[in-house]
Amino acid sequence: MADTAARLLRLLALLQSRADWTGPQLAERLAVTTRTIRKDVDRLRALGYPVDAAPGAAGGYRLGAGASLPPLLLDDDEAVAVAIGLRMAAGGAVSGLEEASVRALATLDQVLPSRLRRRVTALHESTLSLPGRAPAVDAEVLAALAAAVRAREQLRFHDAGEGDAARIRTVEPQRLVHAHGAWHLVAWDPAAADWCTLAVETIRPSAHRGTRFARREDPEGDLAGYVEKTLGRRYWAYRARVKVLAPAARVAARVPPAVVVEAVDDGSCFANVGADDPRVLAFWLAMMDEDFEAGEHPELAAELRALAARYVRAADASTAPSSAGTVRSA
Repeated sequence: MADTAARLLRLLALLQSRADWTGPQLAERLAVTTRTIRKDVDRLRALGYPVDAAPGAAGGYRLGAGASLPPLLLDDDEAVAVAIGLRMAAGGAVSGLEEASVRALATLDQVLPSRLRRRVTALHESTLSLPGRAPAVDAEVLAALAAAVRAREQLRFHDAGEGDAARIRTVEPQRLVHAHGAWHLVAWDPAAADWCTLAVETIRPSAHRGTRFARREDPEGDLAGYVEKTLGRRYWAYRARVKVLAPAARVAARVPPAVVVEAVDDGSCFANVGADDPRVLAFWLAMMDEDFEAGEHPELAAELRALAARYVRAADASTAPSSAGTVRSA
């Protein structure tokens, strides 16, 4: 019976992975006969899964739609993954899901085998979750954005991130991204003819469904790199443009993706840098190990002078005679 249940799980996973399968293809994948496949399909139908079948040599099986499906069967790893995800959701990252997540987790705990329950409990008890500073997002908003991304429909929304007077915008949603403890939407803005990264908590979607659009290539050919770069710049409280006396390629290899490097000539470039404040930026620039000029940034120049003076004092102190620092040979 256990072997049959495991095979049904595998058969269901295959049917969900693509639209059409022939009986011989499924039999080969599961190392059984086509007769066994027919019996297993009947078992799935008895459980409530609508499996359509076409007769004949060219016929096959597909998982139907439009029927009420019973709860999905999960293998061990899937069950643990769902339990962990529910525990994270219960922490409040997405508002409105905390109570539902706790209820679903309680239901799942009741049906998990003891060996899996121990794995999930051990992970939960060994992990400390601290509430993040990022605001929680509305679950309905997140679901609406995900639906627009999947359907490739333009999104019309009120953008509360533009000050007190929220403006109405229309974008082509590309992908939802969870980074730095917050949710963001990467989208193409037709009005600006450029990509944008929007904080989900500022978006108030319209109920009207937008027109369809063709999917675009990822921004700069690398969605993850684009998000890392744009979000890195967004969180800078202090920004500066410094001239680095080194080739642009060498500097670009040493700085984070958020730093934009502009070549001046073969031996110098401008780096658009930032940090929490001028002092942090001064320390960071010193660690870049390249000569540079602060330019028209008096706050940064003042921090660099203070840092230089501190280094000089440290160097002078290290050369002063000291019995404690003298090494004698035997």
